[in-house]
Amino acid sequence: MRYRAVLHLPAIIAVLLITWGISINSFDVQEKARSILGFSTIDQIKAKYKTATAAPQPKCSLSRVCPPDHFALHIRSGSANVVGPKICFEGKIIMSHVLNNVGPGLNIVVVNESGVVEKFTSLNMGSGNPDDILAYLKEIKPGMIVLVASFDDVTKKMTNEMREVFVGMGSTLIKSLKHRDSWVFAGRAGAHNKSPFEMYAVNDEKTNIYEGWPDLVEIAGCFQRTQTDKDKL
Repeated sequence: MRYRAVLHLPAIIAVLLITWGISINSFDVQEKARSILGFSTIDQIKAKYKTATAAPQPKCSLSRVCPPDHFALHIRSGSANVVGPKICFEGKIIMSHVLNNVGPGLNIVVVNESGVVEKFTSLNMGSGNPDDILAYLKEIKPGMIVLVASFDDVTKKMTNEMREVFVGMGSTLIKSLKHRDSWVFAGRAGAHNKSPFEMYAVNDEKTNIYEGWPDLVEIAGCFQRTQTDKDKL
C-alpha cells in the first residue's frame, strides 16, 4: 500500500503543477494578485504619467508642432469642379468633400481667438444672391480668424465690395482673382496687414492641369492666435 501511494505521488504533483499553471495564467487571478501586491495602482500611475508626459504631435498634417500661441491649419482648394476643398483647423477637419459639407464657390470657416469654430458655410458664387453673400461677409466680427477655400468658380457673383472685405482681412490676391482660378486664404477680420497665408493658381490653358481648370493650391502652417497691436485698427 505504501509503495502504491508513492507511485501516485508524482501524478498528484503533476496535477497540482498543471492546475497552478492554468491558474497563474488566468487573467482574473493575475489581476487579483497584482491588486493585492499594489501593482495595479503602480500601473495606473505609470499610464497617467506616460499620457501626461507624451510629446505633443503635429496637427493637420504639419511637419512640426505649433507654438502655444498659434493654431495649426491646413487649407486645400477644390480640384476643378469634381473634388471639393478641405479645411483643417487644430487637428480637426471642419469642411471637406468626404464630410459632404462643401460646395461650389467660397467655402468659409470662421474661428474666434479662443480657437472655437463659430460657424462655417459654403457661399455659392454661381447661383447665390450677391446681397446675401456680402451680408454674410460683413457680419464677420473684427478679430475673427477666417479660413477660405475655393471650389469650381468663385468670381461669377464676386463684387468689388466683396473683394474689399477680404482685403480688410489681409488678402492681397483677391483683387487679381479671375474666372476659375484656384484660391486659398487665411486671414483675420479687421487686420489690414498682408496675410502670409494665401495662394492662388491662375486659370490658363497653357498651364492648366485639368481641362479648363488650374491645379489645386494649398497652404499650411501656424496661425497667430491673437492680433498684434499693429494689426488692430
